[in-house]
Amino acid sequence: MAQFVTLESARFHPGEQAIQRLLGIPNQDNPTHQGLAPHLGRRVAISPLVAFGALDRAGRPWATAWGGEAGFCRPVAPGVLGVRATADAEHDPVLQELFAGDENEMGEGEGTRRRIVDGAMVTPEGGKLMAGLSIDFETRDRVKLAGRMAVGTVTRAGVGPGLGDLQLAFRVEESLGNCPKYINKKRVTPHTSGEPPRLVTGEGKGEEGSAGRGVPLPDAALDLIARADLFFIASKHGAHSMDVNHRGGAPGFVRVLQNDDSGETPGTATTTLLYPEYSGNRLYQSLGNLHEDPLAGLMFPDMATGDVLYATGRATVLAGDEAAALMPRARLVVRVDVDEARFVRGGLPFRGAVVDYSPYNPAVRRLAGEQKTEDATSTKTTATATLAGKTRLTPTVSRYAFRLSPTDGRNARKAWRPGGHVTLDFSGELDEGYAHMRDDDPQSLNDDFVRTFTVSRPLEDGDDGFEITVRRHGPATRLLERWNTRVPLELPVLGFGGSDGFRMAAGADGRLQVFVAAGVGITPLMAQAAGVLAASARLRVLWSLRAEDLPLAADVLEATRDLGAVTRLFVTGGADGKEEARAAVRGLGADVVARRIQAADVLAEGEKGARKYYCCAGPDLMKTLLKWVEGEEVAYESFEY
Repeated sequence: MAQFVTLESARFHPGEQAIQRLLGIPNQDNPTHQGLAPHLGRRVAISPLVAFGALDRAGRPWATAWGGEAGFCRPVAPGVLGVRATADAEHDPVLQELFAGDENEMGEGEGTRRRIVDGAMVTPEGGKLMAGLSIDFETRDRVKLAGRMAVGTVTRAGVGPGLGDLQLAFRVEESLGNCPKYINKKRVTPHTSGEPPRLVTGEGKGEEGSAGRGVPLPDAALDLIARADLFFIASKHGAHSMDVNHRGGAPGFVRVLQNDDSGETPGTATTTLLYPEYSGNRLYQSLGNLHEDPLAGLMFPDMATGDVLYATGRATVLAGDEAAALMPRARLVVRVDVDEARFVRGGLPFRGAVVDYSPYNPAVRRLAGEQKTEDATSTKTTATATLAGKTRLTPTVSRYAFRLSPTDGRNARKAWRPGGHVTLDFSGELDEGYAHMRDDDPQSLNDDFVRTFTVSRPLEDGDDGFEITVRRHGPATRLLERWNTRVPLELPVLGFGGSDGFRMAAGADGRLQVFVAAGVGITPLMAQAAGVLAASARLRVLWSLRAEDLPLAADVLEATRDLGAVTRLFVTGGADGKEEARAAVRGLGADVVARRIQAADVLAEGEKGARKYYCCAGPDLMKTLLKWVEGEEVAYESFEY
């Protein structure tokens, strides 16, 4: 049968157009199918999970997810999906809004308390507005659906406590296949439990109290958000249509901006969530809805435990400087002020085990308030750095010297202290512009190509530049490594900075300062060591590195007098051909041990209460180090390679 598409349906609505103009998106046609395209119906039928959205009586969207195995939602007639699932009949807001009626409407009382009548056939006049998103986490396939519930019923008898068997006919008016980006692979299975779902009703941090609006969120809900690698979001386009979609990322990509009792009205609570919008298909259908009507429903499923957080509130789309003010270096951010929430223990009818995270997931961006003032990165250029020279120290580690522009370079450096960093913008050299998918380099789609490096040589008053010592890892360092210095490379400098907590004491307070590093984690010490040793401060250095990096160790120890005498190296990897480098390091006074660093090595330095540890290593070793020195005074920085 031919599919007739009206001119109106081929256009984006005003909200979508407004977001596209805001972000400079070229004009395009709306690819949404009218009705349920047959090939999309087949994709829905093999998906084990579908997220659904509906509106409550106040017009607020809510989202949920049902399923557990393929086939529970499938085409049963042209343009119609049949849904048969078991779900939480007590606390699931979408199930409640689709099937519950007022008691007085049912002829069973004078109040307006809403409830689901067991076995009653619900046939809303004209259909009940709803939307869906089928999703197969294992294949990363998803299909968006919008339309109306034509008829449905819920059976409570004979089902587990708190649950209901639902059946409904979903008349699909719009459908659209979506891309697989940011979907983390999971193996989804159905799950039933003898325990009924339980609403956590605490209005404070605990789990006791009256239900109320459900905000501020209890600690368990905050923990779920902190671990979440996905959520579903429901929005609406007036009374005409709804949208449900998936948002995914690395665990913790959604941040909690506020969760307390400081609402505008005395006695009211405030919960605000923030999440970054990543590069997608540039249709901006969800954001377009939110631009016109800011109401949004969010659903956070914990597939490991079956717990779930439902929330509804007002969303604000922030772009450019407004986004970066709350989440530094983010280009597009959505803020959700939660109006009402429900955290339910054991509310999901399915479970899911992580198989693999999406290669497109960017690193988690923290809020401005979660970062130390010195670490906040400006988006404005404060100086220009020109690559002046480079020295390869090991097969993967090089030292790069930069010259600062004379007009503003000196002012830009005022924020720097020994152990601090410089932030450089490589986007002019590396940003290739928009691409929908880029499987050969998935991380580049959301990369702003801004990089922060530790300054590895003290900056003196007469200096007109700085040095960094880095390992080749990613596009920025690969660019530096291959650049021909006979051709000028000019990079905008976004600022100098650093954390006060990671600067070592040059005074003689009597405590032993123990610096524990792995690989290029030695760089924060390189600009501090001379000053610390000159002040007769007590210092010990424990440095773990691969044998191939021994020339780096020789370079660092040779640059700072007497540093070798307080350094112990833990060298791993093959020693073939490294005898000369090992001898050079020993000749500079260092103790060299051919094994991995151990807890006893770290704890043997000084005495507890009379020492402070400074640790700089990759994430895995850092976790181990922090366990070893638990209960001690520790300052630490981590890097991702």
